[in-house]
Amino acid sequence: MASRVDLAFAETVATSNGFDAWACLNCGVCSAVCPVGIDLLPRRLFRYAVLGLKEEVLGQTEAVFQCLLCRLCEENCPGNVHIAENVRFLRGYIASEVFGLDAGRGQEERHVAAHT
Repeated sequence: MASRVDLAFAETVATSNGFDAWACLNCGVCSAVCPVGIDLLPRRLFRYAVLGLKEEVLGQTEAVFQCLLCRLCEENCPGNVHIAENVRFLRGYIASEVFGLDAGRGQEERHVAAHT
């Protein structure tokens, strides 16, 4: 099955101050040190987001919310990616897109969401 690139989603991710996955080296250290053992996070999930593969990101909602945000992955990341902030960004996006929740989002985030 072919993946569909969503340019609006890619632009939302690219222009967000809360998402910095472009520095990800895809080395796997994050997955190796994850206490929950979430292999998907963040390597593939962040790549999906950067490439604008919105459906793949939304299809991983459960994994996004399983993350403990303990930052163990972030402390060991050789690319200095702000993994916890990226996960928080994706949680906010999913909360809005999947669950229709905008409460607690900043004005900039609501503006971005309104234009996607």
